[in-house]
Amino acid sequence: MNWLTNFVRPTIRNLVKKRETPGNLWEKCSGCEKMVFHRDLVANLHVCPHCDHHMRLGARARLRILFDRGEFQVIPVPAVTADPLKFRDTKKYVDRLKENRTKTGEDEAMLVAAGTMGRSNVVIAIQNFAFLGGSLSMAGGEAMVTAAREAIARKAPLIAVSASGGARMQEGILSLMQMPRTIVALNMVRDAGLPYIVVLTDPTTGGVTASFAMLGDIAIAEPGALIAFTGPRVIENTIKEKLPGGFQTSEYLVDHGMVDMVVHRKALRDTLVRVIDLLMNKKRSASEEGEPQMVIPFRHSGDEANSNAELKRAAE
Repeated sequence: MNWLTNFVRPTIRNLVKKRETPGNLWEKCSGCEKMVFHRDLVANLHVCPHCDHHMRLGARARLRILFDRGEFQVIPVPAVTADPLKFRDTKKYVDRLKENRTKTGEDEAMLVAAGTMGRSNVVIAIQNFAFLGGSLSMAGGEAMVTAAREAIARKAPLIAVSASGGARMQEGILSLMQMPRTIVALNMVRDAGLPYIVVLTDPTTGGVTASFAMLGDIAIAEPGALIAFTGPRVIENTIKEKLPGGFQTSEYLVDHGMVDMVVHRKALRDTLVRVIDLLMNKKRSASEEGEPQMVIPFRHSGDEANSNAELKRAAE
C-alpha cells in the first residue's frame, strides 16, 4: 500500500494535472459574450475580434501600447495619509487598499509615467479601473499635480487617460477636494503653454468627468465608452423615462460636441502622435519667429470649434 500511495497515485495525479487545460486560455467578451482565445485578444489589444468591443485595459498594458517601444519611466508620487477618516463599511478601508494593492501590483489607482511618443517627450497620468474602480482619491490628486509639474519640467504635453467610477467615497470630502485640485494642476500646464490631451476610456464617470476628464484641449474617446457624470440607470430611475439608444456613449458625445474624436484603440497611438506633433510644432514655429507662443484652444474660446476641427482633420 505504501508503494501505491507514495508512488503510483502521485504519478497518476501529476499526469492528469499536466493534461488539464489552463483556465486562462479563453476570455469571454462582455460585448457579444463570445469566447476569445487569450493570445488572440492580447494581439488585438484587448479588442474583441467578433464585435469590436473595446475591453478594459490595465494601466501598464496601455502605457506599453502608447509609448515608443513600450518603454516608459514611472514617476514617483508623494505619499499621502492612507486612511484619514478611519473609514469602515463591511471592512476597513486600509484592508481594501491592501487587497487592491496585492491584486493590481500598484500602490494606487493613478499612475504617472514619462517617455517618448514619436518625436516628442510626453507625460501621461493614467487611471487603473481595477484598483477600487479607478476612484479619485487624495493620492490621485497628488498624482495629477505630480504629472503637471513633470510635464512643465520636461516642457512636454500632458495626457490624461481616464477610467473611473468617480470620487472615492472612503475619503469623503477629502476626495471631492481633489476635483478643483486637478483643475489647478491643469491650469499650471496651460500657463506654461503646453498641450493637455484627454483620452476617455470605459468608464469615465462621476467626479472625474466633472473635473480633469472634460477639460482637455483635445478630447479623444475610445469606441463605446461610457462617459457620464451619473450613469444611465440612475437617470432612468430618477426621471422615470427611457433614455435614447447609445446615450452617454462616446459616439453620442461626439455627435453632441462634447468629444472631439472617437478613435479605435489600434489607431490611438498614431492619432496622439500626430496631434502632439501638430501642437508642439505650432508652438515651436511661433517661438522661432519671435511671435507669442501658441494659444491652446480652450473650451471657452470662441474659435474652439474651428481650431479643434482643423486638428481633427489633420490627425485623421
